Amino acid sequence: MLIAVYIVLALAATFRSVYQIIAKFDEAPLAYALSALSGVVYIVATIALIKRRGAWRAIAWGALIFELCGVLVVGLLSIIEPQLFGHPSVWSFFGSGYLFIPLVLPILGLIWLRSTGRAAAAQAAERSWAGTSAQTSAQTSAQTSANPGGSA
Repeated sequence: MLIAVYIVLALAATFRSVYQIIAKFDEAPLAYALSALSGVVYIVATIALIKRRGAWRAIAWGALIFELCGVLVVGLLSIIEPQLFGHPSVWSFFGSGYLFIPLVLPILGLIWLRSTGRAAAAQAAERSWAGTSAQTSAQTSAQTSANPGGSA
């Protein structure tokens, strides 16, 4: 579900920003550039969340943290200094134009990454323990086979 929402948001933000940049960039260049940036971040986050192994996991963490910081900074600035933007961006007013999904989504994504990371670490530890246990059993069996009497 999380990835599906990311896909929708990535497409919406990207296509909206492309239209805004082509049709009316001179009206609000900062807002439209921020919308384009958010679209790129959502695309990267989506891909990283889908792949989420190895380096992609680190990319997902980075994209989600960047996204959350962007929403918080742009959201705050859009309230304190609204004249900076001219028009709202995806992250303006903490994503209110998108039902605050841009604010909530990275938080949910970070929670999900953390929980899946813990689950993966637990599984790896379990496999490692099982492998060590099996290896110890095999070594004990080999030693018993090699020395059936048990004395030297």
